[in-house]
Amino acid sequence: MTTRLTGDETALWEAAARVLDANWTGTATIPSPGLYPHQWSWDSAFVCMGLARHRRDRAEQELLSLFRGQWADGLLPHIVFNRTLARHAYFPGPELWRSDRQPGAPRGVHTSGLTQPPLHALAALRLHECAHPSEAERSRAFLQRLYPMLVEQHRYLAQSRDLCSSGLMSICHPWESGLDNSPAWDDPLSAVQPPPAHYTRRSHPTGEDYDRYVWLVTLLRESGYGTGYLRDAHPFAVEDPLVNATYLASTHALAELAQIIGRDPVPHQERAQRIHRALLDRLWDCDAGCFRARDIRADTLLPVVTVTAFAPLLDPELPTPHVRNLVDLLLSARFAGAAGYPVPTCDLQAPTFDRHAYWRGPTWVNTNWLLWLGALGHGLGVIADLLYGSTLRLVRQSGFREFFDPFDGSGHGSHDYSWSAALILDLLGARRAPQAA
Repeated sequence: MTTRLTGDETALWEAAARVLDANWTGTATIPSPGLYPHQWSWDSAFVCMGLARHRRDRAEQELLSLFRGQWADGLLPHIVFNRTLARHAYFPGPELWRSDRQPGAPRGVHTSGLTQPPLHALAALRLHECAHPSEAERSRAFLQRLYPMLVEQHRYLAQSRDLCSSGLMSICHPWESGLDNSPAWDDPLSAVQPPPAHYTRRSHPTGEDYDRYVWLVTLLRESGYGTGYLRDAHPFAVEDPLVNATYLASTHALAELAQIIGRDPVPHQERAQRIHRALLDRLWDCDAGCFRARDIRADTLLPVVTVTAFAPLLDPELPTPHVRNLVDLLLSARFAGAAGYPVPTCDLQAPTFDRHAYWRGPTWVNTNWLLWLGALGHGLGVIADLLYGSTLRLVRQSGFREFFDPFDGSGHGSHDYSWSAALILDLLGARRAPQAA
């Protein structure tokens, strides 16, 4: 039998549920109060993992709210804006992206023109797997509705973002990685030379890099976000291990969803095999014993090793020698071996490591969760237990913060962060059955 939650775990469950309830807008979940007032793509995917165990009705609405922003070519934007908010409630807002001037963008919905790690099919599968047997028919009906949108999302990635015809998708902006200002992007960003900035920044990071971020958006917007421009001319184009590991995991999930609703899984299975082979061929660094991002403009692997090196553990067919190498690195003094609250987002021994600087060193709940899920898939019980225990310890000590100091566990960034709360619900739910509400 599944063990019930302990008293301490029940209190943590209830606190996480309160965060999600407070951040629910009626149609979607904002990442946190104040700084992030709109709907973000991969935030919503993570939120669904927790809502699947708390309020599946909201999880369904979360995904449908996000996909109302999908473009005609299948692009799932990384932001769907709340039009009821003041125009300058967040920068960059709709005025930078100008999606309303793009013929393929949805009418009456303001969105960005970028995408983010495609976790959504995996979120939909997890939602179905968490359904009570009495909800099975309703769950399949929801999947029937969502499946065509997921197929279009993956078709866009295969047709418009496989810039090298390698099988991998490329990101064309650091924001598309989810790890916005990771030191992995320092080299390709250095080649971007923007004109002087004329805007006010209301969130982080700041300075010269942010000028480059805005200039990259401007270039994309002026090109009409076109596939030909992305392939041939856009200065920032990177194949990232984490983005492609989530792409692979969701492609496998899409094959499972197809089987559940009686569709053909074979095209998804074939695409998954192609992504799997390309990850090994293009992003595995034999000398470093890990995965690294590839700058496709310079055709070189980027030098900084970050937490994304471990994301291909999400590949169920990752060869055993590769798994062993990743485990050795993860447990080394460069990552979990020297961090009291793993896993830091950058190699602790890298000159670019900064324990307090957003994605340049702190520990995040969502990257821990991705590695936990990958470890489970390979039967790495010790790694999964380490990640489970350290992640719960972080939020018990510091609350549902945006990110955490990897040495002392202190919380930083936003408070009441939705994906931190949602993924704690999923971690608790995967281990034990929650108390009835």
